[in-house]
Amino acid sequence: MNRIKKLLGHSRLILLVILAVTGFFIYAMYSNTRMETDLDKYMPQKHPAFVYSNQAEELFGIKDGIIFAIENKDGIYNEGTLQKIKDLTKELQKMDGIEKSDVTSLYTADNIVGSEYGMEVNTFYSRVPKTESKLQQLRDDVRSNNMVYGRLVSTDETSTIIIAEIDDYVFTEDFYNQVLEMAESYEGPETLYVAGTPIVEGTLGKLAPKDMKTMAPIVIGIIVIVLLMILRSVKGMILNLLVVLFSTVWTFGLMAVLDIPIYSVSTMIPVMLIAIGVAYGIHLFNHLELYLEKHPGADKKDALADMLRHMWKPVMMAAITTAVGFISLVTSQVFPVKYFGLFTAFGVLSALFFALVLIPAGLMVFGLPGFRKIRKNRTEKDHFAFRFSGIITKHKTLTILITAAVVVLSIYGISRLWINSSFLANFESDSDIVLTDRFINEHFAGTSSLNIVLEADEPDMFKNPEVLKLVDDLQNDLEALPMVGDTFSLADFIRRMNMVMNEDNPVFDSIPDSRDMIAQYLLLYEMSGDPENLTSVIDYEYQTLNLTAQLKSDDSRTIRAAIDVAESYRERLGEQGIEINFAGSGYKALVFSELIFKGQISSLILSILIVIILVSLMFRHIVIGLIASVPIMITALINFGIMGLLNVPLGPTTALISSIAVGIGIDYAIHFIDRYKEYASETGDKKETARLTMYNTGRAIMFNAVVVISGFLALLFSMFPPNRQLGALVSLNMFSSFLGTLTIMFLLMYMSNTYFKTKKNKIEGVK
Repeated sequence: MNRIKKLLGHSRLILLVILAVTGFFIYAMYSNTRMETDLDKYMPQKHPAFVYSNQAEELFGIKDGIIFAIENKDGIYNEGTLQKIKDLTKELQKMDGIEKSDVTSLYTADNIVGSEYGMEVNTFYSRVPKTESKLQQLRDDVRSNNMVYGRLVSTDETSTIIIAEIDDYVFTEDFYNQVLEMAESYEGPETLYVAGTPIVEGTLGKLAPKDMKTMAPIVIGIIVIVLLMILRSVKGMILNLLVVLFSTVWTFGLMAVLDIPIYSVSTMIPVMLIAIGVAYGIHLFNHLELYLEKHPGADKKDALADMLRHMWKPVMMAAITTAVGFISLVTSQVFPVKYFGLFTAFGVLSALFFALVLIPAGLMVFGLPGFRKIRKNRTEKDHFAFRFSGIITKHKTLTILITAAVVVLSIYGISRLWINSSFLANFESDSDIVLTDRFINEHFAGTSSLNIVLEADEPDMFKNPEVLKLVDDLQNDLEALPMVGDTFSLADFIRRMNMVMNEDNPVFDSIPDSRDMIAQYLLLYEMSGDPENLTSVIDYEYQTLNLTAQLKSDDSRTIRAAIDVAESYRERLGEQGIEINFAGSGYKALVFSELIFKGQISSLILSILIVIILVSLMFRHIVIGLIASVPIMITALINFGIMGLLNVPLGPTTALISSIAVGIGIDYAIHFIDRYKEYASETGDKKETARLTMYNTGRAIMFNAVVVISGFLALLFSMFPPNRQLGALVSLNMFSSFLGTLTIMFLLMYMSNTYFKTKKNKIEGVK
């Protein structure tokens, strides 16, 4: 007690040191804060799936593409639109960071045709056709080429696309803005749409900081109002607010010092810390208010020393268990989730430090808050908390049955849960980027892709007609899926060449039976066209083949359905000595989602185990640790159950929920058990202990829950749907944890007789 008073005597120095360190972190934030928008950087590059995919991408030149869709509702076959296609293509080819050969459009596409000399590979047009006859000839050429018709030009002939493939390092904010400005400059009378993974990344990087700037004031405003209502003190509200603001600055400042970028999910950290951090101050002020009611003339230093002496332990344990819930996320291999967990845990511990240091120091320097007395002496029957504890103990069987029913329903909901890594799901269904993506998917093969890589055990395997027919069958089965728009491989080149060499007879739109014929076609193509065009579908030894499936959605169910079809060919391909693998952005997105799920399960189990151990050590009883874990485990089940029942997928943002629920929800249990234990030793009476704990700590827990729920409900104002889902689900979880603590956990405490081991109580049992 004397040591605490001595520290309180240095309050001014403590405040100055805190301000100095905070100033340093503010400087670091402004000097080195950056937003990470490259989705590949979200993934563990040393993971075998990503290592293989990166190797395949390098072998076949697989790159993410920016897709420009040009729509003319009167049709694209007119001089103005064709000139615009040519001009935009050439302008893209001249952009820094884009290779000339990586821009594909109707202007640059190869047209494989038969001639009196054999086979020719020409462009569809070099000079823009102006006469009606030449325009009709171009239209006929496109219609007769199924490698272009429906792929580069829509079947209704009102739109066409230009694809500009770029390396990851090329895409920057300036590049993103330049692309959008370029598209806008070509508007009218045609409409231009811009889509593709790089554009999704750029839009996310542009909107996420704006969302964070919008959300922070809303959350702060809500917290200010709630704190004023609960604490009834402006001074108390300001100090609590400083706790969360300083902890947020320290967290982002440390990220800047360590050169850790801000990911999209990192924008949730301020909301987390604002909603969580004020809880510690609420418990401190609740104790201080109760102390001042009993000791109205108490000395300022005595009151603060008593507050710290009684509250440091439960507040510290609450913060540590909350931090554990977040730290458990470091088991995830997904970088944004890993860093979110690590730095949110640091922010929570910072909030603990400020609550136990800044609040007492601030009260010493600026004086105690003047709590407005609104509570009056009442008889026990007037206190709802007293009656509530009696209701729970009286109807313990009903309470257990209701809890069991909720658990069973939740387990059913979990069976319907699915995982989704779609980055387009981050945006509103009516946002420009989603509408653009939808337009292109409706008119063309798709904006997402999956690369199926076939590796043979000997060279020239993919000149074998039996093997190519098997590849062709695989493509047909893939295209039968409703969300697969098209497929493309070496088989498409061979089929096209076989048809044009047989006078464009559709009967010959197939793989020839002769291996020698296939070899001749390939030789003719190499002599007539650009042989480098084949490098995107086959390697030099004809031993490794790349089959690209264009998908009309980037969600995990679509990607998994395509992979399942490919996997069904594994045995037949294996008989030919061919191994099947997967690569590309679509496949990496699926692996990404699976890593999220695995990380979620491991972090949830780890956090619950650590919480049980910590609580058991704190209260020196394993039964207490197990009882304390009951409400958070039920809350986790309810969380996943609700997600399954409401068809809310588990994604990069919603994957955080259960760890948040464990970290925050255990606070209620710790404060309740700590006070229950204290009243048990003071009164020796179970019923009185239950009533007093429910009235005093139950009150603080309720205030805590109200603040946290209010803070997270502010996420409903976010422009990103996953953030709104996160806010609603975490708020539900906090209510579930709060209610579970005051019902089923309290009942288990009451029935266990853990702190009532006298002979009398054993004989009495639970009535």
